[in-house]
Amino acid sequence: MEVQLSTSLFFFLSTTLLLASTTAGHFFSPISDDTDYIRTSCETTRYPQTCFKSLSGYSGAIQHDPGRLARVAIHVALFNATHMANYVSDIPRRNDSGNTLESAALNDCSSVFGDAVDEIRQSYKEMKRLGWTGESVKFQLSNVQTWMSAALTNENTCTDGFEQVADSGVKADVCDRVVTVTEVTSNALALVNSYADKITA
Repeated sequence: MEVQLSTSLFFFLSTTLLLASTTAGHFFSPISDDTDYIRTSCETTRYPQTCFKSLSGYSGAIQHDPGRLARVAIHVALFNATHMANYVSDIPRRNDSGNTLESAALNDCSSVFGDAVDEIRQSYKEMKRLGWTGESVKFQLSNVQTWMSAALTNENTCTDGFEQVADSGVKADVCDRVVTVTEVTSNALALVNSYADKITA
């Protein structure tokens, strides 16, 4: 799992550099019209404020392209899920409370977040291949929707595992962090759904 997560982190860093290098200087100086497009698009998501905050910095790369918007949203979700997976897997080494229920919940959380990272990574790869595989874009997007939905389910499963665990600093910290990650993932799925609705073939 550690090797897999390290690979995921390397993947994120390399794709971040790629995104930044293709924005023609707009990455750090977004045009207001581009950010307005993101703000309007984010209104269709469940967590519009989180959506705009996490995506507005990429407005120069996204411009007014719903496909790019969905792809970048998945990229952001991948970063957040990967960071969370690494964080949860490291807790037992930093804090051995001796609480077996808490330890079991942490192990389960680490496992399901590992699965979520894999599913979001698959989604991102598929988004980059849209129209290049001989399959219909609609079919490819249906795959992305399936994987992103599964990732969101896995992320929510993490907090479900803490329901029987006594309140503690670790439980509160993990559950609070999961909320942030699930919001970003949910928004990415919503933007994929919105883009898919615009595709006819």
